[in-house]
Amino acid sequence: MAWYVYIAKTRTSRYYTGITTNPEKREFKHNTGKGVRMATQQEPFKIVYTSSPFLNKSTARKREIQIKGWSKDKKTKLISGEWT
Repeated sequence: MAWYVYIAKTRTSRYYTGITTNPEKREFKHNTGKGVRMATQQEPFKIVYTSSPFLNKSTARKREIQIKGWSKDKKTKLISGEWT
């Protein structure tokens, strides 16, 4: 099963980073009150970045943790393709 790291943008322009096996389904869950509290309080929630697939959850989680430690500016560059 493939895993993806995603970055979603909230209505207040905050970024939320997470992992999932199905980005579209995850976005729907966030926007229907079934996501994390931060996301449900910040609806609408739009996924603006999805990584290439990872072969396992562990590898995806490591990348998620790395991205979560980045500044908002660096995340914005990743989303726009200026950073890898």
